[in-house]
Amino acid sequence: MTSTNKRRGRTIRSVKIAFNIIDLLQDRGRIGVTEIADELGHSKSTVHSHLRTLEERKILVREADGYRLSLRFLDMATHVREQVGNYDVIREEVDSLAEETGEIVQFGIEEHGQVSYLYKAAGEYAVETRSRVGTQAPMYSTSLGKTILAFLPPERTEEIVRSMSFEPVTANTVTSEEELYDDLEAIRERGFGIDDEENIEGLRCVSAPVRDGSEVLGAVSITGPSSRFTKDQLHGDLSDHVRRAANVIELNTKFA
Repeated sequence: MTSTNKRRGRTIRSVKIAFNIIDLLQDRGRIGVTEIADELGHSKSTVHSHLRTLEERKILVREADGYRLSLRFLDMATHVREQVGNYDVIREEVDSLAEETGEIVQFGIEEHGQVSYLYKAAGEYAVETRSRVGTQAPMYSTSLGKTILAFLPPERTEEIVRSMSFEPVTANTVTSEEELYDDLEAIRERGFGIDDEENIEGLRCVSAPVRDGSEVLGAVSITGPSSRFTKDQLHGDLSDHVRRAANVIELNTKFA
């Protein structure tokens, strides 16, 4: 049995139902018992029991027109953010780079074999993207994900790659282990990763790893439209920007 399978182990159905309810409320906002039951395919009595339990734990709030997530999630989010020891350093540098370039700048880390967005800032000329703080994206189709993957310990990289289901998001998405490993080797050689319209058509992204010695802490990226983010820019000024930002975060983390 692989370590990935060992991690999965036995799961508990009631916990799954509870988190499915939370996910649904996050996606849909305030909704009632019947709608939740219909959406998740459970009986109203089962859903009602879970809702009462979550309400009792102050995770949900019941109002006249349905249930919603409680403000406890804000407290949880703040606690999670504070567990990242260099968060203030990351926030300041990401904000600074977004102001300097006018583009979208993001910082991501690896969680559960995906890239998770820790912080995001938008400059004056930024275009909208689907990424939000706290959400996840595939590592093989994002520059942040590929850059982190390139500098993780080899055994962790292999474990994550083995668990991937390569699904083409655009015509440029990496769709095989062999292609991904070639990309990771190129990232190690040049020191930065590129998303060439692999996750969203019309958008390109370049990112650099943030490391503490041999450990990769995450990666910082700049994203923008392909009309501004030409390949020459990706390999020139834009990659220089993210590498400098990564270096500042590394130095400030070390001496914070």
